[in-house]
Amino acid sequence: MLEVSVRHRLGRFMLDAAFSAPAPALVALFGTSGSGKTSVVNAVAGLLRPDAGRVVLDDEVLFDAARGIDVPAERRRLGYVFQDARLFPHLDVRGNLGYGLRRSRAPARIAFDDVVALLGLEALLARRPRGLSGGERQRVALGRALLAQPRLLLLDEPLASLDAARRDEVLPYLERLRDQWQLPMLYVSHQFDEVLRLATHLVLMEQGSVVAAGSLAEMALHPALGRLAGEAAVGAVLDSTVTAVDGDTGLASITAGSGSLRVPAGGLVPGAPVRLQLLARDVILATEPPHGLSVRNALVGTVTAMQAGSAHSQRVAVDVGGVTVLARVTSLAAAELQLAPGMPVWVLVKAVSLRAAAHGSGGPRP
Repeated sequence: MLEVSVRHRLGRFMLDAAFSAPAPALVALFGTSGSGKTSVVNAVAGLLRPDAGRVVLDDEVLFDAARGIDVPAERRRLGYVFQDARLFPHLDVRGNLGYGLRRSRAPARIAFDDVVALLGLEALLARRPRGLSGGERQRVALGRALLAQPRLLLLDEPLASLDAARRDEVLPYLERLRDQWQLPMLYVSHQFDEVLRLATHLVLMEQGSVVAAGSLAEMALHPALGRLAGEAAVGAVLDSTVTAVDGDTGLASITAGSGSLRVPAGGLVPGAPVRLQLLARDVILATEPPHGLSVRNALVGTVTAMQAGSAHSQRVAVDVGGVTVLARVTSLAAAELQLAPGMPVWVLVKAVSLRAAAHGSGGPRP
C-alpha cells in the first residue's frame, strides 16, 4: 500500500494532495500540466521535502514532517524514470544497465538477463546512447531503474518526449512489466490514452489537489474526468475476457455484464483478458427492443442515474448486469424518451467504435 498526504508551497502554487493506492498496481496520476503530478512523485522519491504530511510505503514511513522523519532518496529503494532518459553518454547500454545494479542497496531479486529479455535489449548492449532512438533510450532507462531493485517504480511522463511511433514501441514493455512482474508503479501522464492502456488505479489531480481516486473503472465514470480529459474521453472501461473469435466476420465476442459485445478481433484470442472502452458519445439508448438496425451490439440494462453534461446534454448511467456504462444524449432526447432512474433501456453501440486491447491478468514475480 502506498499512502501519500503532502502539503507544500512552491511560489504561488499550493500542493495539497492526499491519496492511497493498493500494491501491486499501476497507479496513474492524471491531470493537466501544472496540476502538481510531478511534485507528488518527487515527494515520494525524496527529491522534494514537503512542508507537511506523510509518505508511507508498505508500512514503512518514508516521510513524516510531524515526527521529523525524512528517509534520504538513495535509501528509499525506489526507481525513477524521467521524461528524458538521462543515460550516461560515455557508457554503452550494458554499462548503463550495470550502473543500476551497482547502486542497488537490496539483494538482486531482478536479474540482468531477465531485464534484457523483458525489454528486448539484447541487440543494443554494445551501443552508445547517441546511437539509440528515443524509444530505445527510454527502454534502457527503464532497465537501469529496474536493476536498482526498486520496490516501487516512479515514471514521470516517460513517453512525453517521444513521437507516436516511439510511444507505441515502449508501451508494450510497460504492459509486460505490469502484467508479468507485478511491480508497483506510480505513473505520471496528461495523455489519457496512455492511462487507459496502462493504469489499474487512477488519481485525478487539478490545481494541486486530488479531486478523485480509485480504480480505473470507477474513475472512468467520474464527472471530473470529463473536465480534465475532455468529454470525448468519457466512457466506461471494462476489464473482461474474450469468449470467442469469428474468423469469417473478423469479430471477437467479449463478456460485458450479463451480455456480450462484438469488437474487431485484431490479435485477440479466446480466453485472453481484454480491456474495453465504451465511449459515452458512441452509445445509443433505446426504450424498445431494437430491430432493423445495422448495429449488432445491444445490451439490456436499467438507468441508474442521470447527470447534466456539457451544454444541452445529459450523461445517463446504465447498469447492464453488474457493469455500468455511460451514454451521452441531448437533453431533448432525454426528455422525449422520458429517461429516468429505474427505466429499462437497450444500450446500442457499433462494433467498429469500440476500443479493445489485450490486457494481462498478472503473473509471478521474478
